Amino acid sequence: MIKAAIIGAAGYTGGELLRLLIHHPQVKVTCAVSTSQAGKAVTALHQDLTGETEIVFQDKLNGHVDVLFLCMGHGNSKAYLEAYPPLEKTKIIDLSQDFRATEVYGLPELNKQQIQAAQFVANPGCFATAIQLALLPLAYNGMLKEVHVSGITGSTGAGMSPTETTHFSWRSNNTSTYKAFEHQHLAEVHQSLLQYQNWFDQPINFIPYRGNFTRGILITAYQYCEWRLSEAVQVFKEYYEEHPFTYVVDHPLDVKQVVNTNKCLIHLEMHNGYLMVQAAIDNLLKGASGQAVQNMNLMFGLVETEGLLLKGSRF
Repeated sequence: MIKAAIIGAAGYTGGELLRLLIHHPQVKVTCAVSTSQAGKAVTALHQDLTGETEIVFQDKLNGHVDVLFLCMGHGNSKAYLEAYPPLEKTKIIDLSQDFRATEVYGLPELNKQQIQAAQFVANPGCFATAIQLALLPLAYNGMLKEVHVSGITGSTGAGMSPTETTHFSWRSNNTSTYKAFEHQHLAEVHQSLLQYQNWFDQPINFIPYRGNFTRGILITAYQYCEWRLSEAVQVFKEYYEEHPFTYVVDHPLDVKQVVNTNKCLIHLEMHNGYLMVQAAIDNLLKGASGQAVQNMNLMFGLVETEGLLLKGSRF
């Protein structure tokens, strides 16, 4: 069995990791660290896990593990590893943005072979995951041009601690833009696209929206494209043919199609010479914890889908 520990297990992504890993047939969670919840049963906070685990939150890592998941706020992962260097044989999967420019970038649809050989994987951001999955086949075929992207995300993408723009009374019956054209995930998106199309020097014009819902991301990207729609669909299907969680579908998307799954659904349309690509993911699963488990499976030579064949619900 793979011994796993989660640092920052009290947050949304940490909670999702616990839910996945305690039911993973090849994993035993030996430590769930939360300095704010230390000494409390995991089920006191993640109450949906009642009857499924007896794990108690710890204030620090207790013993050797095979894989360490870092689910802390941006900047804290680097500080943690400086203060508590892991053993050389411990594999690390970081869900913050601290190491995305320096370690193996954990987008399986782009870097599967590198992930399989990696000791340290930096999990992608949630918006970055959706945007890249919408654009990678274009870059792979040298067809990426200036692209316009809009995307809406649920409130869980901002973390568990309430802020002015995440608490219920503000978010309910409301929507707004934020970080227009300068979202932090654009840097990693550019980095990935350049792996395929190294002459790409056009802007990704991204407008993110805060949505009036808890989880899920829906993005829409469009650019001028010389392909016919049938050609574009075939290119996308061929690119994702060997990637088990990404599907090209012939129906328009909404977030309920992917919530509580590790899937990414992609839909294409052509309008007056412009290719429109939609992508939908669950920000806490394919955009965070589910993708982290997918990366763990690859790093340990397991079946990529192990423990991740989750079923969503339309309602």
